[in-house]
Amino acid sequence: MPKSYVEVWSKCLQIIRDNVPKISFRTWFEPIVPIKLEESVLTLQVPSTFFYEFLEEQYLDLLRKTLQKVIGTNARLEYHVIMDNSSENRKPYTVKIPANDKSKLVNKPVQVPLDMEAGAIKNPFVIPGIKKLHVDPQLNPESNFKNFVEGECNRLARAAGYAVAENPGKTAFNPLFIYGASGLGKTHLSQAIGVEVKNRFPEKIVLYVNANKFVTQYMEATRNNNRNDFIHFYQMMDVLIVDDVHYFAKKEGTQEIFFQIFNHLHQMGKQLVLTSDKPPVELNGMEQRLLSRFKWGLSAELQEPDFETRIKILKTKTYKDGIEIAEEVLEYIASHITSSVRELEGALISLLAQATLNRKDITIGLAKDMIDKLVKSTKREISIDYIQKVVCNYFNMPVELIGSKTRKREIVQARQIAMYFAKHMTKASLASIGSSIGGKDHATVLHACKTVNNLMDTDKHFKTDVEEIEKRLKM
Repeated sequence: MPKSYVEVWSKCLQIIRDNVPKISFRTWFEPIVPIKLEESVLTLQVPSTFFYEFLEEQYLDLLRKTLQKVIGTNARLEYHVIMDNSSENRKPYTVKIPANDKSKLVNKPVQVPLDMEAGAIKNPFVIPGIKKLHVDPQLNPESNFKNFVEGECNRLARAAGYAVAENPGKTAFNPLFIYGASGLGKTHLSQAIGVEVKNRFPEKIVLYVNANKFVTQYMEATRNNNRNDFIHFYQMMDVLIVDDVHYFAKKEGTQEIFFQIFNHLHQMGKQLVLTSDKPPVELNGMEQRLLSRFKWGLSAELQEPDFETRIKILKTKTYKDGIEIAEEVLEYIASHITSSVRELEGALISLLAQATLNRKDITIGLAKDMIDKLVKSTKREISIDYIQKVVCNYFNMPVELIGSKTRKREIVQARQIAMYFAKHMTKASLASIGSSIGGKDHATVLHACKTVNNLMDTDKHFKTDVEEIEKRLKM
């Protein structure tokens, strides 16, 4: 049996690596740091409470069996969870907890304001169409978890969303901040959380509101001198879902009012779910104190769906509508519409409409004609995977090399060029680009873009390479 805790954890990782997908291993096991091993108790340090809870919910059996195999039948596991004080003047600290004991992570009780003890708030702000004692959650029942197709591109966000729906306000991911480019399913997932909460807890007050509508309501309340009633209304919520919070940018009055609502709900243990087209770190025009609160819980990204997920989406849609379409037609659509779930479903609807109206069979030929027309009228976005493929083909290197850790000059430059085009030719966030190209962070992407621009100004051969790659990408 290995003696040191480092050797023990190394042996465990060898076993775990063979039992989980590569991306899951990188996400959930590589960040873990072994701390000590005493009397068959292995202590591991994990970076957050959400990280700990996800391990316990998804991988507890695997961890238990692995430890028993490496250490023995008496093996036990403890965690050191890094806790963020959310304060600029205080450093993060750790909490020691045994496996499968989340009780130590439960928030301390908060003092209930006097005006809440009676169980109701006076003069709630009444939105048109919403009764005082019955709040319409503004949810679409069809936007549920059953209809949300899961894949590698959205697994973390979906798992976190479902955990929130099972126990709103009581998990470590509050707020849950879901971000990603337009058309990837942010609204569907956020509404699915609300739908599931209402199914499980009918008595809870749930409200979905778009940030644009929130701003309009706030302006009307200010104009009608109902500002306090507006605040009190939103403070009634058990689960508040705000879609497209990036719309709050540069709206100081709205940010101030939302800051008050956010603080109240969070302190009362209520659940907040927020969506945005960018992660908090890339939101411009937002007050820092609000951005810091967006980071309190979990930020989960929705990425572009991979080919297998796109096929699942199309099959789910056709099955639901009772339509049979040949596998090769679905594969053709999934191969050519890559950047958006919304565009993917739109393409399928267009194909069905053409086939029905023109009384034609749904064939590859009909799909090709429809895709060609769709691309001409709606500039289809190039995918990050396609950019990497074109860059690597140009430099005659395997695609795998661009994501490797090698520091060879030609490979580093190819990676930087891929990041440069991904930033300028896709709607993906910097964090998403970095994650897709070599597992880098957003700062590395910014540095890569700056380097490419500088080299184009000083190196004619490099500039020629970049221009030729751009031509190939636009073909």
